[in-house]
Amino acid sequence: MNLINSKNQEAPIFPEDRKRELFLFQQGAGISISDLELLNTAFTHSSYKNEAKGGINDNERLEFLGDSVLSVVVSDYLYKFINRNEGEYTKIRSYVVSEDSLSVIARDLHIDRYILIGRGEELTGGRQKKAILADCMEAVFAAVYLDRGFDYVKEFILRLLVPHISEVIENKHRKDYKTLLQEYVQKTYKKVPQYTLTEVTGPEHMQTFFYTVEFKGAKFGPAGGKNKKEAEQNVAKLAWEQLGFDK
Repeated sequence: MNLINSKNQEAPIFPEDRKRELFLFQQGAGISISDLELLNTAFTHSSYKNEAKGGINDNERLEFLGDSVLSVVVSDYLYKFINRNEGEYTKIRSYVVSEDSLSVIARDLHIDRYILIGRGEELTGGRQKKAILADCMEAVFAAVYLDRGFDYVKEFILRLLVPHISEVIENKHRKDYKTLLQEYVQKTYKKVPQYTLTEVTGPEHMQTFFYTVEFKGAKFGPAGGKNKKEAEQNVAKLAWEQLGFDK
């Protein structure tokens, strides 16, 4: 795609096939944005900008704005419709605006099809990376806000996130057991859990990592995962359940 700089340098000028892609995204997402250049910027990852010859903008500024808009919308909804204390509000919001939650929503909207990423990121699976998907989702929220206003983006965000809020309230969401365990251990013992890699099995392209977790003289695991992060989550879940929680 041969993108060149627009006169206001806010987004690249792009060909008709890209415009059709952006219209398809809007149709699938159930939204309407008049400024397609702004929406295209929301889909432009920094790696694409860095490899492009012309001067184009990436979505980082939009991501910053979208994060704030998202937080306000979710906080407003929780305050008005969910009767909880401040600590519970914080935990609910933390989950629904998390990288895990936003990346799931982004995949549901097929955002991975529309992101503009650099060749290096493409080769390393960047189109499916949670962080890239979540950041792009926030940038899209910002683009909708700037183009259509707060009430419009509020309706869009809540349509996507209220089911996730309900899952958290009903305790049906995917939990971050590593964070839960760390908060418990810090509060109870004034320590932090220690994770230890005990074994790696399988061929290099399909390895399984095994971790244990230990605190206050108690050791749990090992538990395995396809990467270190997943293995640590799994052993934290094991410890959490063996401590008597989530029963």
